[in-house]
Amino acid sequence: MIESPVRDPVENLLSAQALRHPAAAWGPFRHREGLWWSDVLGSWVAASSQDCSAVLSDADRFCSDWRRLGEDTPQAALSVQTLDPPEHTAVRTLLVRAFRAMDRDGVRGRLAEDVERRIGVLAGRASFDFMGEFAVPLALRTITDALGVVPPDDHRFPEISADIVDSMDYALRPETVEPGRAARAALAELAGRWLDEPVPGRGVAGYLAVHHDTAQVDATVLRNSLRVVLHAGYESASRLLGNALLACLDTPGSFEALADGASDTALHELVRCAGPVQAEARGCVADTEVNGHPVRRGEVVTILIAAANRDPRVFDDPDALRLDRRPRPHLGFGRGPHACLGAPLALLTLRTVLDALARQRRPPRLLTEPLFRRNATLRGLARLELGWA
Repeated sequence: MIESPVRDPVENLLSAQALRHPAAAWGPFRHREGLWWSDVLGSWVAASSQDCSAVLSDADRFCSDWRRLGEDTPQAALSVQTLDPPEHTAVRTLLVRAFRAMDRDGVRGRLAEDVERRIGVLAGRASFDFMGEFAVPLALRTITDALGVVPPDDHRFPEISADIVDSMDYALRPETVEPGRAARAALAELAGRWLDEPVPGRGVAGYLAVHHDTAQVDATVLRNSLRVVLHAGYESASRLLGNALLACLDTPGSFEALADGASDTALHELVRCAGPVQAEARGCVADTEVNGHPVRRGEVVTILIAAANRDPRVFDDPDALRLDRRPRPHLGFGRGPHACLGAPLALLTLRTVLDALARQRRPPRLLTEPLFRRNATLRGLARLELGWA
């Protein structure tokens, strides 16, 4: 049993050490049996793969839509992320159809060209910030290309997006709530303009603008959902790129293992070990049990995805990055009706970048200790200073 240095180990999650070394940070959680109560979060906490999967998969007993518990949720907060079936089904189905209709070969080809161009610029540099000079602009360009829209201001957008991510940790950082609300409103306004003036025949946004009436999706819900797709696609991809590359740099032999191309197995192992999504929350709709533990209506369950992905009952040697690991039942893309819509695009981006880096004559190397953003819910780097070996 690993002992926590504080009464509630949740208090450790924003520390620099926890962000840099997630295996040590999540140890106190994954060694607990069943659900346990966190005074810091004001919720039950699930950390095992079995318990986390059970809660995420069951939208009948556990809600993302807090109106089901009698909470007054403003219209501006309703989206594919916060609705439950059956309302959720209509907007998610529309979004799935929009992603299927996009020019995937075109997106793939432009992504590959963009990656090669950016690496070509950095190849002659003695040092560079992988996040600011590569991952962040690449992720923004890729998601807006998939949406079929003109990318927003490269300078302001990351700051607005970061305010939303900060507010996900509201239980640990209450001061982030208002900036996060303002940031969501700003991106929703941008999404609304894209829907009102779509580029004909282009991407996900163009499809939504043409087909939303037949799908009977509320206009505000659609606008908010497009905002969610933009934000999640950008943040998840950029943070996954940084986390995954750092995990490879921390694990000798990784780039040699990727020399013949990143396999699906390797990509999913990187999501398991270095995926950005660390936690989600659900509300209990009716008195029930999770693995024999009673949970009452109105109580919240925090699902620690990062701990579940290191559950020693599921993963042998769970703290090790093993790019040939099988099987791979990770929760890095969620589970159930709210599983990640953009997972295929995120994996395509990661594969394209890793393959391009593996083809370089010299692999990247870490020059200084990485700097992480102070986020517990969505782990990611602020700076990753690299050179070439």
